[in-house]
Amino acid sequence: MLKALFHILVFPGFLFLFIFGFVVEYADRKLYARLQNRVGPPWFQPFADFIKLVSKEEIIPGEADASFFKATPVFALAASITAIFYIPVYSPQAAFHFSGDIIVVLYLLTIPTLCFFLGGWYSRSVFSMIGAIRTLTQLFAYEIPLFLCVLAPALLADTWSISEIVLFYNRHPGYCLFNLPGFAVALIALLGKLEKVPFDIPEAETEIVAGAFTEYGGKPLALFKMAINIETIAAASLLAAVFMPFGLNLPPAPLFMVYLAQIFLIVAIIAFLRTLFARLRMDQMTSLCWKYLAPLALAQVLLNLFLKGALPR
Repeated sequence: MLKALFHILVFPGFLFLFIFGFVVEYADRKLYARLQNRVGPPWFQPFADFIKLVSKEEIIPGEADASFFKATPVFALAASITAIFYIPVYSPQAAFHFSGDIIVVLYLLTIPTLCFFLGGWYSRSVFSMIGAIRTLTQLFAYEIPLFLCVLAPALLADTWSISEIVLFYNRHPGYCLFNLPGFAVALIALLGKLEKVPFDIPEAETEIVAGAFTEYGGKPLALFKMAINIETIAAASLLAAVFMPFGLNLPPAPLFMVYLAQIFLIVAIIAFLRTLFARLRMDQMTSLCWKYLAPLALAQVLLNLFLKGALPR
């Protein structure tokens, strides 16, 4: 019981994710700035932004649904935190693992996006509702390629447990090479999930102010921002677990350092891709996902199904 509480409240739970979320946000913003030949924020800026938001007055729009307006940030944060419990962080096995946990993690990582939609929709602001519709439309575009690419390594490993997937590829490290196309597609889809350039269409600050978050401020906005940071960690951890299961024979401390290096590598790739492209239109985004990413992801699934019967176990 005490061990479970420690996992939930301290590591790899809330306290660790709270601090690491600020570190990841700083790394992303700093590297993104340097790639654009800007100085970027100081190391304490993400934490300072959070403190500033928490200290502000909480204002609920008069026409908004107050219960949905206040509840959606909490649900988004809770889902993001819960997802990390089923992903290995410092050992080959997650803090809480069971057969089929990869399906639960994918479901939990979908909840924050749905909360963004509900929060914007029930704000009743024109800008918020436009941002909310874009958020949901974008969800239907990237979610299928992302799911297919993440589940393809599970098909080859013949298990729906993330911990067992990691152990399988640790026994057969060469098999990871077959999943490289899926990894590339998953990284692009992850940009859409996190609403990063070139898929920041729902926010589009030059068009609709701040998207679904237009009417949010104070503590609710701080919770949404924290949920996004932790969702970034959880999604990057999932990709690291299924596509880069390296160093499992190391002791817990060095293995945890390998895990941190993997997360920062994925964050660096995301920052690099953000630098290369300008924002796409919604029709361009959906066309990219359905015409190119989805077929590539399906090809990865079919390849792994073939390899499952052809390769030694």
